[in-house]
Amino acid sequence: MNTIQILITDDDIEIAELIKIYLTNEGYQVLIAGNGREAMEVIAKEDVQLMILDVMMPEMDGLEVVRAVRAQYGIPILMLSAKAEDMDKIMGLTTGADDYMVKPFNALELIARVKSLLRRSNYLNTQLHAAQEQDIIQIHPLKISKKSHTVTVEDRGINLTSTEFDILYFLASHAGQVFSAEAIFEAVWKDKFLDSTNTVMVHISKLRDKLDSELGGVKLIQTVWGVGYKIDS
Repeated sequence: MNTIQILITDDDIEIAELIKIYLTNEGYQVLIAGNGREAMEVIAKEDVQLMILDVMMPEMDGLEVVRAVRAQYGIPILMLSAKAEDMDKIMGLTTGADDYMVKPFNALELIARVKSLLRRSNYLNTQLHAAQEQDIIQIHPLKISKKSHTVTVEDRGINLTSTEFDILYFLASHAGQVFSAEAIFEAVWKDKFLDSTNTVMVHISKLRDKLDSELGGVKLIQTVWGVGYKIDS
């Protein structure tokens, strides 16, 4: 039986209970929080392995919750919103969410997204226990540690989300090779590419901003126009 715990955070209790039914039928253990502050308390006490989070909530909205979670935890976050505009999706992803769905949503798609995020999280956790000699990647002054999930420049840590780290590690571990947005998505998200170019671009843009700032303007991630992205060794 599945022992994965998923936390649903939504002030609309009817939607939260409906999602709980979907997930419970798949064998997951489900917790519900009615607001962001309650969600942070639950995460501190329970072994939550994935979070489904509404954007529009009173007191502490979804974006604030994502920032608070990302400051302490690396769990996958799936955001839900009644807003379908691209800017709202971009805000959610750049804040640190791993995926974004618009309400009303299809139950089967929600389950598929949850399974995809959990698959990727499980794969990465497995990879973190790989052989020691594969742990450190050094590119220029940048040191990437898969084991500790850290990125440093001259002993200064760079605060990346789990998705940003995954993209950086993937490109760095294949230095010199060019990868399309489709290839990056399938390698990092561990799922089939379904027109997710914008998702990849948003994460890479945010990752670049952080890296360029720490590397004094050096452009580590290169764009090969019409082809994809690469990191030179």
